[in-house]
Amino acid sequence: MTNKLLKISKQTTIITISLLIIIMVSATIAEKTYGTPFVSQHFYSNPIFIALWFVAAISGTVYILERKLNKRTITFCMHASFIIILSGAFITHIFGLQGSIHLRMDENPKQSFRTSDETEHELPFCISLKEFRTEYYSGTSTPMDYVSTISIHDGSDTEGTVSMNRIFKHRGYRFYQSGYDADGKGSTLYVSHDPIGIAVTYTGYLLLFLSMILFFFEKKSAFKKRISAVFILLIIPFASLFAENKLPPTLPAGTAEIFGNIRVNYNGRIAPLQTLAIDFTKKIYGEKSYEDLSAEQVLTGCFFYYDYWKEEPFIRIKSKYVQKVLGVESKYAKLTDFIGTDGFKIDNKLKTEKDRKRIRELEEAAEKISLISSLCTGNLLKIYPVFDNEKGAYTWYSIPDNLPSDIERDKWLFIRYSMNYIAEKVAMKDFDGTEKLTDKIIKFQEKEAGNSLPSNTEFKAERIYNSFANLKLLAMFCLTIGIFGYIFQIYNVVKGKGKSGTNRYMYILLFPTLIYVSVIIALRWIISGHIPVSNGFETMLIMSVVSILFSIIFYRRMNNSVSVGYMISGLALLVAMMGDSNPAITPLMPVLSSPLLSIHVMSIMISYSLFAIMMLNGISAEILHRSGNRSNEVCNLENNSRIILYPAVFLLVFGIFIGAIWANVSWGRYWGWDPKEVWALITMLIYSSALHTESIRFFKSPMFFHRFCILAFISVLITYFGVNFILGGMHSYA
Repeated sequence: MTNKLLKISKQTTIITISLLIIIMVSATIAEKTYGTPFVSQHFYSNPIFIALWFVAAISGTVYILERKLNKRTITFCMHASFIIILSGAFITHIFGLQGSIHLRMDENPKQSFRTSDETEHELPFCISLKEFRTEYYSGTSTPMDYVSTISIHDGSDTEGTVSMNRIFKHRGYRFYQSGYDADGKGSTLYVSHDPIGIAVTYTGYLLLFLSMILFFFEKKSAFKKRISAVFILLIIPFASLFAENKLPPTLPAGTAEIFGNIRVNYNGRIAPLQTLAIDFTKKIYGEKSYEDLSAEQVLTGCFFYYDYWKEEPFIRIKSKYVQKVLGVESKYAKLTDFIGTDGFKIDNKLKTEKDRKRIRELEEAAEKISLISSLCTGNLLKIYPVFDNEKGAYTWYSIPDNLPSDIERDKWLFIRYSMNYIAEKVAMKDFDGTEKLTDKIIKFQEKEAGNSLPSNTEFKAERIYNSFANLKLLAMFCLTIGIFGYIFQIYNVVKGKGKSGTNRYMYILLFPTLIYVSVIIALRWIISGHIPVSNGFETMLIMSVVSILFSIIFYRRMNNSVSVGYMISGLALLVAMMGDSNPAITPLMPVLSSPLLSIHVMSIMISYSLFAIMMLNGISAEILHRSGNRSNEVCNLENNSRIILYPAVFLLVFGIFIGAIWANVSWGRYWGWDPKEVWALITMLIYSSALHTESIRFFKSPMFFHRFCILAFISVLITYFGVNFILGGMHSYA
């Protein structure tokens, strides 16, 4: 009976988890078509879906007890933690209350909030809004935080503060900052009441984290039998060269560089004008420079010498259809190409075009003209700071903006005419005078904005970053070395040759590559003031560094670690480079200003990097297997991948649940069935199956394991790229 029960419980667990994966995959696809409410009702809140989790938990528990895994304390606690987490989620689903309450400073206290099912729920106390305020990033009008000061009337009055990532708690109810009224006198708070569910869930998290750490020191663990040194991985989270044609006039390189020192309010922060110039040139031309001209020269050329630049073919048009509309035969157009006898060619075509793809292509071209127009009229150059008493922050004005009526006359005159004086000096080719007047604008900014400006260290760091960062060359370098090194190594193994000196030279080159990428990350950290993991561009840089570190750490143990590291690093940099047309360093959204976010992102990205290495090991093993009797090499690759598997899965689990804690602190719920969350869970379940070699014996076969690693990596690709570009969701930026 015991053996039969063991077999039934094992099969039931495998089948139910497989069904859950299939349902979750279907749900993310259906959400793209039918929307989130439909999927929430028909999939995630479906009794069958909930019952499957219940069955998986029960059958898994029976299987663990039947195999007497309770005698292996750490392994048992690790599995038990998932049961506790699921129990907490079930309690939250049944008994938890979530809703919102809208408060006004001029209204009486309220004693109820509206739950998610549109019903009113009574609070055991009253609540009122004493004050609401918006805090801004220094020197800008970009919100840094939203803060509500509330009063709790419960026998005696208690005052509390609610802001982004800062919860106020009272009698089991938690209040989160959710929204605010346009007039700044009202606030919407998210309300959550789930004391038991959260306590149970967090207990499961704590037990899980402790179990994962202790697992690496357990004598009988499968990981210990192979290697324990890899534990260090868990600490890591913390154009044309020569131009023959005559170029249009612009400022001399030195003068343009000084002009680039002017501060400008750009992308919600104060940055050197050089940054705006680089993004402008990338947007218009596709590169950060044009021919022999720097980005500052391109921007100042368009601004001061418009009549010449309107005849220059420097506007990149990728679409063949748009090229045909403009009547150009190459991928570069002039400003004058956009104007026809009937007016603006793009506008005329947009009025009649029905095809969505062509409309997007036309709009992309129109956006470039709009950007040039915004520069030439001066609207793009918000370079004059004026303190706004109402907001308690600085408002940065451009030349044609309407200035405050109470502004001092000398400031009004300076803002209105300083750039005109510079234009006169430029026209007279008095570039010394141009530089002196430019310096006066900088001094005006320093006097008016004072300490709200970025520090000299931040300013210099951004200038260095703008001149230093060149991901295109580095990505091509890493990919070229990685691919050729990988092929060369496989060739040597197939031919039975020993280690090559080439591998050592490649290893030595890893160090300057690591330093280069690390410096880019460090500069972005200094500039932004937060750990650079807030977008896809930055997470790809982190992934590049992790890959290189892995190669260095495992150089002596894994023959292919160097070439694999180069390939993954190069691919990560290539993806980052694709987004480099708009890699703006912007202030974090208030909800993202949490250290938990940094730990969450780095843990996940390190995990994905390790899964990528396992996938490449699998490809190597497949090639060796097909080349003949290479069982020793195949087994060595298997052993290396199994070593990586444990920290990879554990880091993914750690990252998912740290993200859940962050979400609970920020939004009042630790799981929202967002497509990115769901696919991360799917990936975790898929890779976790390979840890259970005693239960799923197929994984004992080296080639089955290698082929699994190749196919399983598809889930990683969907989680990171598929969700971002196809499925969407709240996490699609990441």
